[in-house]
Amino acid sequence: MKRLPSGLYVITDERLMSRKNFVAKIAEAAAAGAAIIQLREKASRIRDRLELAKEAVKAAHAHGAKFVINDDPELAAAIGADGVHVGRDDARVTACRALLGPEAIVGVSCYGDIDLALRMEREGADYVSFGACFKSPTKPKEEIVPLSVFGEARKKIKVPLVAIGGIDQANAGSVFAAGADMVSVVSSVFARARVASAVKEFKLKGDSK
Repeated sequence: MKRLPSGLYVITDERLMSRKNFVAKIAEAAAAGAAIIQLREKASRIRDRLELAKEAVKAAHAHGAKFVINDDPELAAAIGADGVHVGRDDARVTACRALLGPEAIVGVSCYGDIDLALRMEREGADYVSFGACFKSPTKPKEEIVPLSVFGEARKKIKVPLVAIGGIDQANAGSVFAAGADMVSVVSSVFARARVASAVKEFKLKGDSK
């Protein structure tokens, strides 16, 4: 089983990040200690997305963060990303692995479905994601998944459990207490004027502070 880096998992949002400081905010998050940065970019043209991704992966790697692409294993392969995150309607885990290789990080959104997560683990996913855990400003219509799903999933699933959806500095502790191994966040970091401060405010699993 592949070991994920410990720390915060942050996800970009083109609605919160202007093009002029998009890469700078990624660098700031990585420098502040974000362990994984996911590029979630759906609005721009393919050529623009490629150029942005090339700059973003350099910024993340310069500060030691892993960089994954949302929904697009071909783009991940093209820019030398560390992996990809897919949903149930996206590319299969096996196809992502064949394209990106055995060392790539492949994560899958499983919503509140533990049976789906088990299937994805068997298919070779490196982590499974459950959420939305709370009302999310990024996806306000997303159905809320009870935190109890993490305790139930932990009884059956060996790969890391990643939580998403409305998680912030105030409620992250309750998500870890429920059994999540890592939290992923969007607006609680990238909606803030000072990205580095937002990252550092999170109390993460294993923190002794």
